[in-house]
Amino acid sequence: MRVGLSAFAQAELGDIAWVELPPMGRHVQRGEAACSIESLKSAGEVYAPVSGTVVEVNPVLADERGCGTVNRDPLGEGWLFALRPDDPAELDALMSAEEYGRWVSTSSAPRAAGGPGRAG
Repeated sequence: MRVGLSAFAQAELGDIAWVELPPMGRHVQRGEAACSIESLKSAGEVYAPVSGTVVEVNPVLADERGCGTVNRDPLGEGWLFALRPDDPAELDALMSAEEYGRWVSTSSAPRAAGGPGRAG
């Protein structure tokens, strides 16, 4: 599964200036900080939506010039890394894009960088 920022998270962060991608082969637990992002407004972490192993990172983001891809297309070419889930059943607990959209529009909870979990 590919992991990235939602359009909402990208808009909240502003222009992404730098991304620290996780190393290939790294194992992460659900909810663990997997990579760091710095924008012109702030810095933050992207948390693993499921437990698994990093099997791919977006090579476009290897330098600062590539970070503009996250700004232009956070849900497409601006993906961050891919995970091979330990337990595919964890995917069922993620919000759909529609559920995430409703949560964003109604929630007053602090926002964390991260995507909706799965495409709708």
